[in-house]
Amino acid sequence: MMNHLLPMVFKVFGAFLAIFSFAVVQDTPRKYVFRAGLVGAIAGFVYLIALELNAGDVMASFLSAFAAALVSHTFARIFKTPVTLFLVAGILLIVPGAGMYRSIHFLLEGNETQTAFYLTQTIEIAGGIALAIFVMDTLFRAFRKGDWKQNSLEYVRKPISAIARNTGLDADAVLNGTIVLDHYTTELSEEETDTK
Repeated sequence: MMNHLLPMVFKVFGAFLAIFSFAVVQDTPRKYVFRAGLVGAIAGFVYLIALELNAGDVMASFLSAFAAALVSHTFARIFKTPVTLFLVAGILLIVPGAGMYRSIHFLLEGNETQTAFYLTQTIEIAGGIALAIFVMDTLFRAFRKGDWKQNSLEYVRKPISAIARNTGLDADAVLNGTIVLDHYTTELSEEETDTK
């Protein structure tokens, strides 16, 4: 047990350092750099555990992306930031760049068997990552409370009734998304001309 634990701790710490450094280079706001590194470390830990349980590269990548998306969405709601601030960092380590490189390398060498293997694996891993992010995003959208709209780095709650009251539009039109912008613009321009 101990012979597996120590290398895994070093790998998870290495994942944290890699994502922490990536966040610094990408000009992530200073107060979120450590948290982005933490998302990367969690994703790396899940990947290593999945590989240790013989889940395979594709399933390990899926589970890792799923964990990264879960933690990213949770952090985004806790710290009122965009999800991508943490998600990009979280999935960085599992993006199949080496597989793409190997498939091109073997293609140029003329080795069709290895090319097909690595290209297929790369597409499967990329699809697994996309599916994990999609599923987690869908789950968070399905169970969210209220009507939260993202405004830069803050989430601002705008209930439908408040939108309708402030704009003078019908609440059903706002709810159904059938707002006629020309009507709203016309009302504003009439109010502006009245005040002048």
